[in-house]
Amino acid sequence: MIAPPEAPPGDAGVIGRSRDEPELFGAIFDAYFAEIHRYLARRLDAHTADDLAAETFAVAFRGRDRYDLSRPNARPWLYGIATNLAGRHRRDERRKLTALARVGPGAAAAGHEDAVAARVTAEGVRGPLARAVAALPAGQRDVLLLVVLGGLSYEEVAVALDVPFGTVSSRLNRARKKLRKALGDTDPLLDDQEGASR
Repeated sequence: MIAPPEAPPGDAGVIGRSRDEPELFGAIFDAYFAEIHRYLARRLDAHTADDLAAETFAVAFRGRDRYDLSRPNARPWLYGIATNLAGRHRRDERRKLTALARVGPGAAAAGHEDAVAARVTAEGVRGPLARAVAALPAGQRDVLLLVVLGGLSYEEVAVALDVPFGTVSSRLNRARKKLRKALGDTDPLLDDQEGASR
């Protein structure tokens, strides 16, 4: 007797099985919704994030038949969907960053979940940094925000945006150069960020 094929590990296994048992996709929602919502809220605002996070999972659910089961981790796929949806709201994102630029130094992010965001919104560079991020081309801004706000590795960003690894690296490098120039040669990202993300 031939044994049935073994299910792929991790998220891929859940997504694969959810093709026949749709309710299993709830495990993907449970595992990643809060993280995707936080990412979108930091990029846009909490109200928009509510809608886009829900839409991210609706798009993922409808597209689960096309998910590449050779990729055990669904995180980059979900961030890619969320980033594409956020792209439709770029004008809102630019307004938020411009408004943040007008706000003077304020309280740093308080919660543990905001630790990464605190690096970007440090009191001394909040306004100029927000203006500089708003001025970045969309591709560079997406890469930067996926690395900084989403905490994705370069490889995960490449999967999320469906671009080569080298493109991620060059976009992030260009974004960092532009941010450094805008901030008077101050690197807003900690030097260990680049090494930790590879």
